[in-house]
Amino acid sequence: MGAAGKLMSVQRDWRERDVRVVLVALVIAVATVATIALFASQLQRTLVTSASSFLAADRQLEAENGRPVPGEWLEEARARGLETGQMIEFSTMVFGNDRFQLVSAKAVSNEYPLRGQIEFQQQPAAPRVMRDEGPGPGEVWLNPRLLRLLDVSVGDSLEIGNRSLTITGLLVREPDGGFRLSALAPRLMMHADDVDSTGVLQEGSRVEHVYLFAGDSAALDGYYDWLKPRLEPSHEWEGVRDGETFSQSLQRAEQFLLLGGSLAVLLSAVAVAVASRQYAISQRDTVALLKTLGSPGGAIAGMYLRRLGLWGMAGILGGLALALPLYWVLANLLSEALARPVDIRVDPGALVPALLTALVSLFAFAYPPIRRLRSVPAMRVLRSQPGESGREALPDLLIAVSAMFGLVWLYARALPMVLAVFGGLLLLLGVLALIGWVLVSVLRRIRGGGQSWRLALVGLYRHRRASLSQLAVFSLTLMLAATLVLVRTSLLDDWQAQLPEDAPNHFLINIPTQTVDEIEAFWSERGYPMENFYPMVRGRLTELNGEAVKEAVSKDQRVSALNRELNMTWMESLPEDNRIIEGEWFSPGDTQGVSVEAELADKLGLKPGDRLTFTVGSDKVTETVTSIRTVQWDSMKPNFYMAFPPGGGLEGMPATWITSFYLPDNAKSILNEFSRQYPTVSVLEIDHIIARIQEIVGQVTQAIEAILVLVLAAALVVMAAVVSTTLRDRQREGALLRTLGARQALLVRSTMLEFALLGLIAGLVGTMAAEGAVWALQYGMFEGAFRWHWQVAVPIPLISAAVLAFLGRWQLLPVLRVSPMLMLRRLE
Repeated sequence: MGAAGKLMSVQRDWRERDVRVVLVALVIAVATVATIALFASQLQRTLVTSASSFLAADRQLEAENGRPVPGEWLEEARARGLETGQMIEFSTMVFGNDRFQLVSAKAVSNEYPLRGQIEFQQQPAAPRVMRDEGPGPGEVWLNPRLLRLLDVSVGDSLEIGNRSLTITGLLVREPDGGFRLSALAPRLMMHADDVDSTGVLQEGSRVEHVYLFAGDSAALDGYYDWLKPRLEPSHEWEGVRDGETFSQSLQRAEQFLLLGGSLAVLLSAVAVAVASRQYAISQRDTVALLKTLGSPGGAIAGMYLRRLGLWGMAGILGGLALALPLYWVLANLLSEALARPVDIRVDPGALVPALLTALVSLFAFAYPPIRRLRSVPAMRVLRSQPGESGREALPDLLIAVSAMFGLVWLYARALPMVLAVFGGLLLLLGVLALIGWVLVSVLRRIRGGGQSWRLALVGLYRHRRASLSQLAVFSLTLMLAATLVLVRTSLLDDWQAQLPEDAPNHFLINIPTQTVDEIEAFWSERGYPMENFYPMVRGRLTELNGEAVKEAVSKDQRVSALNRELNMTWMESLPEDNRIIEGEWFSPGDTQGVSVEAELADKLGLKPGDRLTFTVGSDKVTETVTSIRTVQWDSMKPNFYMAFPPGGGLEGMPATWITSFYLPDNAKSILNEFSRQYPTVSVLEIDHIIARIQEIVGQVTQAIEAILVLVLAAALVVMAAVVSTTLRDRQREGALLRTLGARQALLVRSTMLEFALLGLIAGLVGTMAAEGAVWALQYGMFEGAFRWHWQVAVPIPLISAAVLAFLGRWQLLPVLRVSPMLMLRRLE
């Protein structure tokens, strides 16, 4: 075929309805997946950047061995274009106005903070302001509680070792203050250049050097690759994803976004599959004619491959042209929601799933039936026997399922998510097989008549193969859409419920045992009773099954918990936000055993039955692991790595107590009264942390809602494409019925009833499969309790019935507007 012939062939293809449907499906698929992927990538960058302010940097390098890191490490970072800063953290005694006080000191360099801001007050009664730098040389900022403990004022001098520093302001909050329960002593901030002159740091002093790094993520990753071989066990490289406070929130946010994107990938693949397969089937006569004229199978295959490639490129370009404006709109909405500018940029890597979805779907679904047609004798094709038996089509089904599985795995890379979604698909297919058998058995007994419902049932039986295939696609489409609806209404609501408006926003730490009852009475009298007090003992994990734990754990595992003291407690009942995943919780009266937090247990390779030895001061405690439990670190409640039973191994150990509670802004003045009455009890205000986590939840909710709109739009396109697969046959039947005298109203009612029944069954089956997928997701990824969603499950089948009835009515428009004879001639 010459160039002119190829051009005419392409132009003729553009005019074919099936080709236009394929192209529309491709454009919708690429636009949906690309928009979601770009927006999810933007949101992830925004969340991580926002949360990075709680490290005062993008990454931190902690040196817990008391020694600074080599200078060339920082020089290498600067050479790679990274910003750097430094902090030195230590405990020391300070002297002011004839009083001594143990404090937790932080000395910072000029660059601190690289991310976030310091909340500062010039005087106790002055307004709070945000600053981009710490105190200068010779200056010191104190936590407001230290002013009362030392009875000093701003402008007074404070002696730290051999050095006298001037108090120039109040340290209200540090960006990286976070949620460190280890910082029990009152806080002060000074300049790093003043540390040596104080003389407080000597050989063997407990000091931690922390180095801050900020810059492009690729540069940070490259620097860490260079740095990793040089790190010692006492060094820890940490990002915001590694911290207890935000790691779970960020991880859960990304899981929600990946789930939404994965469902969009699947739904887009279905859209392309339906449209392209219909095109492939419509090409049987063309293939037969080409074979009759002597065209070899290889030439036919090459021609269709070129066509599919051309359509794929057109669909990709059209989809991207639609996706980029949609992404820009969503990113600007995100900027408005955050009330701050968002750095909008297109991540090329985020477009890969969209491109692969289009190309893989096109060639996995459209090409296999065409490939099989080339090997069928021409006369068999012309006799409308193209070899579409179930056995011969089985390889096509296997290719399709493999392609869909591969696409979702490539996009999400989360096995529990993939298994949950495909488990729901298997459930759906099993139920559909049963329903199909029942429908065929029942419908074959229906005889026709003048009633619309009889005509609808007869139509279902007459098109039983098409109806069952349509039912399968409708159910699959509704399952994917319903899964995202249930995620929005169930899993996100559960996540939001973890941090309600009255979530604990203050912690009381370092409570002496003898004052627990007094403090509980203090807050109860003022209308803010405490829920739970927990004892807290700090100790190190030193042995695992009789072997030194650092020797027992793989050298490849960097477990920061082995380089510091752990928070341990004893408790009688399991907290509401904890869940046992291995072993059993303590029975009443048990005094032996220890329950270990799941992530730490995974890093250490622990399982029930292992024996752990802890060193608390000069004492050792050895207990057997009896359970592994998950902990929701972002619940803003006291949580612990190790939990013992009452009367167990921690009995008699020196302990302080901890509790959390909610205090509204208008009652903050009570804190001053409390601090005067109990000056040794530390108060942690975590309002800013809760606000940031609630912001993350809100952003993800908005993102899921935007994804849901796109997915529902794609679902409508899929359903319209599926309905149109039998368009010609149904229009021919409608024209014949009109020729035989059937009224228009009868045609309309019967067709709408037929599709409404399909929609109702598909809605019921799809919702059932979606419930199964959400159940698996709830237990496998989001670690929550499952419940049925009747408020959503009931409307979905009714809505799907109404939508399909409308689409069926749409099919009849040409039959109702054109005379039957003209319609029959047009369809020939």
